[in-house]
Amino acid sequence: MSDKFYITTAIAYTSRKPHIGNSYEIVLTDAIARYKRMQGKDVFFLTGTDEHGVKIEEYAKAAGVEPQQYVDKVAGEIRDICDLLNTSYDKFIRTTDPDHMRVIQKIFKKLYEQDDIYKGEYEGLYCTPCESFWTESQLVDGKCPDCGGKVKPAKEEAYFLRLSKYQKQLEEFIESNEDFIYPELRKKEMLNNFIKPGLQDLCVSRTSFKWGIPVDFDPDHVVYVWIDALSNYITAIGYDPDGSSDLYKKYWPADVHIIGKDIVRFHTIYWPIMLMALGEPLPKQVFGHPWLLFGEDKMSKSKGNIIYADDLVNLLGVDAVRYYLLSEMPYTNDGSISYETIIERYNSDLANTIGNLVNRTVAMQKKYFGGVIQSPCAAESVDDELKTLALETVGKVEKCITSYRMSDSVEAVLNLAKRCNKYIDETMPWALAKDESKKERLGTVLYNLLEGIRFLAVLLSPYMPETSEKIFAQIGSDKKSYDSLSSFGALEAGKCVNEPVPLFNRIDAQKTLEEIAKQQEEAAKEAAAAKPKEIEGVAEISIDDFAKVKLKVAKIKDCEPIKRAKKLLKLSVDDGSGKPRQIVSGIAPWYKPEDLIGKNVIIVANLKPAKLCGELSQGMLLAGDIGENDVKVIFVDMPEGTKIR
Repeated sequence: MSDKFYITTAIAYTSRKPHIGNSYEIVLTDAIARYKRMQGKDVFFLTGTDEHGVKIEEYAKAAGVEPQQYVDKVAGEIRDICDLLNTSYDKFIRTTDPDHMRVIQKIFKKLYEQDDIYKGEYEGLYCTPCESFWTESQLVDGKCPDCGGKVKPAKEEAYFLRLSKYQKQLEEFIESNEDFIYPELRKKEMLNNFIKPGLQDLCVSRTSFKWGIPVDFDPDHVVYVWIDALSNYITAIGYDPDGSSDLYKKYWPADVHIIGKDIVRFHTIYWPIMLMALGEPLPKQVFGHPWLLFGEDKMSKSKGNIIYADDLVNLLGVDAVRYYLLSEMPYTNDGSISYETIIERYNSDLANTIGNLVNRTVAMQKKYFGGVIQSPCAAESVDDELKTLALETVGKVEKCITSYRMSDSVEAVLNLAKRCNKYIDETMPWALAKDESKKERLGTVLYNLLEGIRFLAVLLSPYMPETSEKIFAQIGSDKKSYDSLSSFGALEAGKCVNEPVPLFNRIDAQKTLEEIAKQQEEAAKEAAAAKPKEIEGVAEISIDDFAKVKLKVAKIKDCEPIKRAKKLLKLSVDDGSGKPRQIVSGIAPWYKPEDLIGKNVIIVANLKPAKLCGELSQGMLLAGDIGENDVKVIFVDMPEGTKIR
């Protein structure tokens, strides 16, 4: 259907409660969806949660619950925030939904049977938070190029998707579909930095964790995030390799995926290739929006700069939060939020410009005409500029939203409100009211103001739906349709306005910021009090923490000094695994190699490998400090391979 419009957010990862920066995307997508519905489009708006992976497994273990219980809680929090922010999604998908999991298994099997997926082995540097493998050359300062976190060597059997097979086809598609990737700079980044240098086949299964959708024909493997999460856009509306639903046939391909700039690569390389392999159409557009920062920093729990949507809603109300998010975020650059800026914007734009305009106009209509809207029969040339701007604003908003320049669209609406306020200053209704001969002119001026406000109410409805309804109620109009903006003058004379009620009460910035600072200080004290107790300067740990340390008995098979380091010995040990293990230990001041060879010791067997003086160390010996400058290695009479617990 030509009038259908299918729009999606990226599905939120259920690791923890989302902050306001995460919430921007759902509000942005909702505003677009509401605008398209207002235009008469048949809209389907999808959002949801991504619930599998090793990180979820680890979070659940740390919380002492099963992964399903953990994701149920966080998915509930995410959905609650979507509802709190008054978003009008049509479906909320979870990747733990049985229907989704069933179809993912079918997709994986289909791609395998047609040789677009093959079995191999992956060895590389793995980032757990991003669930991504990297090569040495891809790292930035030795760390993950996406999140800046630590990586660790990993090797495992895996299935791979043949990205390389579809590279040329994808490149040609992007270059021939200019509007596929928005904005333009993201398109250039994908082509020049990732596609043209050559695509490596993609790891699409894992064996190192179990919290995922099992590969039904090889149950040691779980389907990796790329196929599982990305495919939600089609499983949610009924895609099935064995026969898709009418809903899928109606809405696919998606008109736009709204996503963060950090995951553009996955949505414009991995996802299109999956669809090509499945023989399905590609989405029409992918828009990678910028981030919302706290001041100039990315929001992070470790930095203590997180703001949550529910806290802001409690402070300002839902529509004020929506307005700030949509008005603050530029097209390509990152936006910024702080309590100072959001209160300042609330007072200036909402309380002063929009709220004051509506309040004083309705109050004048009540005062001078008992609330009855007059017929505009005494026009003057000063009216023309207001009428023209109102009609032009409709086109400006459409142009901005079509190109995803949301802050520009909000600014266009705000400028109309400012022009209405200027019109009040130009026409001075209070002066007209003093002259009985100017009664018709006064009625015309107030009519024009109320009609300008009606335009505002219609145009504000995608951004601030509750405020829009309040404005319609105050001006006594039910002319809410988008079509009613085709001409200036749809407001019906003879109807009555209602009582003026302030839409936004001004906030005492200094007092409010002092209260927020006090609350943050109390929260910091509570967090500090909740920190683990320390015993002899070391934090207490739980039994789960201790269980993470793997202790084994190992026999020292060989030992030699390291010439460049007087304190280090290089040991070769047998830990019962059948593979030799090298350990570098700083015990040379107390032991000679011949004192150690043949002895059984306890080692930390799962310590992250490190290089000491150029030598790889794959563990640590247990030893005791028995004096100010005396160390004794713990020797044991147990066979190598014995687990210590």
